[in-house]
Amino acid sequence: MDGVPDTPKLEIQMLHDRVLVRLSQEEGERRSSGGIVIPATAQVARRLVWGDVLGVGNSVRNVKQGDRVLFNPEDQLEVEIQGEGHLVMRERDIHAVATERTEHGTGLYL
Repeated sequence: MDGVPDTPKLEIQMLHDRVLVRLSQEEGERRSSGGIVIPATAQVARRLVWGDVLGVGNSVRNVKQGDRVLFNPEDQLEVEIQGEGHLVMRERDIHAVATERTEHGTGLYL
């Protein structure tokens, strides 16, 4: 087509202890328990956010693709994939995992 060779699609594979995360859609504007809308730009204490795991490296032990993880987005590296922002982090930077697997849970659910 038009003399331009087709470029092959390359699958992204995470290495070592790295985790690829997409921020959850709900990580913007939020409501307090009293119903007050808190904009995403509001200055509050450093806030942890939830994200969805899209891929893990071969040394990651406690997180699987499809899990939801809690982390500090300010300490992570951002990468754009297919026009969408994603975060790359080490497994040790993840504070909690929300998963259907119940090995050592807190008894709290999302």
